[in-house]
Amino acid sequence: MSFPAAEAVRLLTVRGETVAVAESLTGGLVAAELTSVPGASKVFRGSITAYATELKHELLGVDATLLAQRGAVDAQVAAQMAAGVRKALGADWGLATTGVAGPEPQDGQPVGTVFVALDGPFGPGAGSAGGGKVEALRLNGRRAEIRMESVRSVLALLLRELASEQTGNERAQDTERNGGF
Repeated sequence: MSFPAAEAVRLLTVRGETVAVAESLTGGLVAAELTSVPGASKVFRGSITAYATELKHELLGVDATLLAQRGAVDAQVAAQMAAGVRKALGADWGLATTGVAGPEPQDGQPVGTVFVALDGPFGPGAGSAGGGKVEALRLNGRRAEIRMESVRSVLALLLRELASEQTGNERAQDTERNGGF
């Protein structure tokens, strides 16, 4: 269990919200990280590991033309994956990972090219286009390192959003529940 996963579960619990995950290059690691946290069943709806490109369309609703033209390693694909899993699994928040962990390039993208995405109930002025946020990453290292950094990055994206949206009243309630800390 990592701090980001534990903190995400804690904040989602305080907010009464849920999360679902669409994974490609991480192959279930994000879901495993979240479900390693005690109490995750209150907030974790489930995950779809759509490793094969056609499953991104069939299970997550990613535009088939987009996949054909740009491949699976693309910012817009990541955004559609996050929105798709959120809808498919009925969650407040959807997370997605897609990219190239290696050892070979894929879809014309070099090893270490990763996109992580978040879709959720963003408030006004959240600065998101189309209801989601995507981060492009250029990661170095071996396959396992790229995959683990992708997990960390998508959880950090969720944490930043949850922390930025938490109101003063929610912080006060959370502090009270956790013994004043």
